[in-house]
Amino acid sequence: MANLWIRKPLSQLLTQAGDSEKSLKRTLGAYNLIALGIGAIIGAGLFVRTAAAAGGHAGSAVTISFIIAAIGCAFAGLCYAEFASMIPIAGSAYTYAYTTMGELVAWIIGWALVLEYALGAATVAIAWSEYLNLLLGGAIPYEWCHSPFESALVDGTLRTGIMNIPALIILFALTLLLIRGTKGSAAVNAVIVFIKVAIVLMFIALGWQFINPEFHTPYMIPADAPDAVQPDGTPYSYADSFRHGWGGVLAGAGIVFFAFIGFDAVSTAAQEAKNPSKDMPIGILGSLVICTFLYILFSHVLTGLVPYTDFVREGREASVAFAISKAMPGYGWLATFVTVAILAGFSSVILVMLLGQSRVFYSMSNDGLLPKAFSEVHPVHRTPYKSNWILFVFVGLFAAFVPGFVAGNLTSIGTLFAFVLVSAGVWIMRRADPVTPRPFRTPLVPLVPILGILVCGAMIYGLDSQTQLTALGWMAIGLVIYFVYSRHHSHLQKGANE
Repeated sequence: MANLWIRKPLSQLLTQAGDSEKSLKRTLGAYNLIALGIGAIIGAGLFVRTAAAAGGHAGSAVTISFIIAAIGCAFAGLCYAEFASMIPIAGSAYTYAYTTMGELVAWIIGWALVLEYALGAATVAIAWSEYLNLLLGGAIPYEWCHSPFESALVDGTLRTGIMNIPALIILFALTLLLIRGTKGSAAVNAVIVFIKVAIVLMFIALGWQFINPEFHTPYMIPADAPDAVQPDGTPYSYADSFRHGWGGVLAGAGIVFFAFIGFDAVSTAAQEAKNPSKDMPIGILGSLVICTFLYILFSHVLTGLVPYTDFVREGREASVAFAISKAMPGYGWLATFVTVAILAGFSSVILVMLLGQSRVFYSMSNDGLLPKAFSEVHPVHRTPYKSNWILFVFVGLFAAFVPGFVAGNLTSIGTLFAFVLVSAGVWIMRRADPVTPRPFRTPLVPLVPILGILVCGAMIYGLDSQTQLTALGWMAIGLVIYFVYSRHHSHLQKGANE
């Protein structure tokens, strides 16, 4: 009979990490890992969610929202860093849960990570397609850059989508890059990161001189703030307690939290790090600190260029280009550069999401919970190439035929769930196995893990009920797969029953 709570011994994991024939190639240093983290983090969050949080909830105090969200992520990041330094195995939160909370919990979290990585990659690929068409001035026909479930009036004619081809193209290109090798992928990612960070810094430096102090006064939206006007002409009221003051700042933190999704993806590459015990904490925490600093400066400049109400009226996707064109005369070229930065940012996010998902599948397959194809390594490039192709088909189908808003908060709830379990896992591991060497130790245990659980749990609670129900449905499908296939093929279960 299967033991649903059987744990994978830490010694077995470390032996697996040292198997040079079956393991992934160790090519990544600390700077590569920091670049991977920045590549995953800076994307839609910075360029889209900032305006959404400022215009609808926090006003100029969205800078404080970023700080609050970063603190919540830091609690989970400290826990990730301890695990990544002591268990240098691909698989991230899935692997950590297998060691601390047992096989069933590990399967659940591995299945939840599909929401973060696979659906996240599909959603960003769809956004990449939209921004490419924006850069090309709408040159791509509506039918070939939207799903069959989307329709819109184009030049007075109702058009319906057929297939999102640009989204497929970017996914195909990045899949080929990942199959060629992690080092090459990391090198391309480093170039992309340099480009988009340079443009972000350019926006901060050039925009700073155009800041109007009146737009930062009052810093938080007052309770009696007049209504804003939405794109359809209807009023947007700030009377709700979560649309002004500290309530608005907290609501804004929930929105901009999505801007930090991705730093945990660094931990999925632990088995490809040259010196994981030293480099993984640097990669995880370093990328989080750098991005938080950039987010605060960027949001301070953006909210100083135009009134926060403009981000409600003018729409949120093109908010940065709008602010530049309205407040920075003669800098229209910068708006184009920002669009290029958005495309670069989306590309690196997709790259790291695909990398993360394939490495989670790699670990689950090595444990027997998924078919062997997911862990077969290319004889030359030493990458899980079959897993990459399977993932391309799955993510590609979603990106080509499903609207981007469907994934919505599912990516976030999968991420938050992983954060909760990793935080709990560090606490459990400290009590169950206190003597194992920990090159990096999470400070103030159990306080930091408890705070991580509470902050991330509160964010899950704050998500809409439809997202929560959809996530429950997804988890139910995962449990069916586990009980029908995975528990019968688990290497650990077979060993226990021999």
